[in-house]
Amino acid sequence: MTAGTAEVSTTAIIGQPIGFIGDDVPSDADLMRCIHCGLCLQQCPTYRILGVESDSPRGRLHLMRDVAEKKRPLSEDVVKHLDLCVSCQACESVCPSGVRYGYLLAHARAQITRQRHLSFAERMVRWAAFDQLVPHPLRLRVFGWVLKLYQRLGIQTLVRKLGILRLFPPLLGAMESILPPLGRFFTPPRSHEIPPVGPEKYRVGFLTGCIMPLAFGETQEATVRVLSRNGCRVIIPDGQVCCGALHAHFGEREKAKELARRNIDVFEKANVDFIVSDAAGCSAMLKEYGELLATDPIYAERAERLAHKVRDVTEFLAGLPIARPQRAINARVTLQEPCHLAHAQKIKKAPRDLLNAIPGLEFIEMRDSDRCCGSGGIYNIVHPELANILLDEKLANIKATSADIVVSANPGCMMQVGQGLARAGSKARLVHITQLLDEAYGDSRSPAPSDGGRSTE
Repeated sequence: MTAGTAEVSTTAIIGQPIGFIGDDVPSDADLMRCIHCGLCLQQCPTYRILGVESDSPRGRLHLMRDVAEKKRPLSEDVVKHLDLCVSCQACESVCPSGVRYGYLLAHARAQITRQRHLSFAERMVRWAAFDQLVPHPLRLRVFGWVLKLYQRLGIQTLVRKLGILRLFPPLLGAMESILPPLGRFFTPPRSHEIPPVGPEKYRVGFLTGCIMPLAFGETQEATVRVLSRNGCRVIIPDGQVCCGALHAHFGEREKAKELARRNIDVFEKANVDFIVSDAAGCSAMLKEYGELLATDPIYAERAERLAHKVRDVTEFLAGLPIARPQRAINARVTLQEPCHLAHAQKIKKAPRDLLNAIPGLEFIEMRDSDRCCGSGGIYNIVHPELANILLDEKLANIKATSADIVVSANPGCMMQVGQGLARAGSKARLVHITQLLDEAYGDSRSPAPSDGGRSTE
């Protein structure tokens, strides 16, 4: 701990307001933009559940302004209310004044990380996750293999049956409960390049991310096939890393910046027309690189250029237009909209257009399809009680559609809703939108086109 950090921690402990300090300070102009109309209240998951003004976007903005104006310290009470936010950004979709709530919350959480003295346990958890695991793809893959063996050797079944996790901190049990069945991991071909089917239209860089290749490897195989089927030469650059979303959401913005710089270096060398992600949280984060590195004299302009190339896979495909699928999917299908697609990126029409392009498919609109399912990055791990209330709402809305297939577009949502459907004994199948397109193209049983390399277990 540096001397400066120690001084900040001491003033926070004795309760003296010191305001926001250093870099990554929420801007006064954005803090003052709220007109207190209250339209955000019923869109906010925590306000709807708790009914507490301080647990609404308007209330949290008031707390941030008080801290910025040194009217109150960044106390435990303030931190509690900011921490309870699920970061869904639904408030932004209805705000008439254009308050950038997600931006403000990210900066406030960075201030919390900078000013508060964390416990030894929390420092160790953050060090293990944010420093030693998530930024390192090879370590993540080894960890993934450990989890896969945990499942395949029957240890998971035994642990759950005997209730062994009850002997450990609740955090561990919450993490284990959302672990999906792990299948094939996504492995790029040796050339890190997949040629298009037919004439080449676009050269597309594919961000694999940190969670998707391990938890949903077969989804990424489908994504690559669908992109290739639609005339894209898919480049999967070696050396890419986590997008930094988890770090940014937890106030570790300096570490998020380090990851952003590494990705910028890698994708610049790939010389691609677009950068595509099949995880809504990742595509949303990549689009924020310009703001994240705005004060970096070396990377600011480069980050802005990269951000302009970024597309969520649903956004990219819907804008082509796609080659029309020929195989019918005779099923009732509903859409669970990820918050970071519908609210953070304002992409709502694209996934519906893609689904409606599939022959035989009966699309059923779900009530409140864009309301948070409770995943929120790792919100379902740190706040499982509130997350489960949100999940139960989502499951009820899914059930009301009588859908055979539930479609989503983000790994966190798929893990959260997936374990909820399993717990409820639902027969509905949960897939990513590219998987359904892949099936409609008739390509889902074949490996991604490549130079001989393929995804393996």
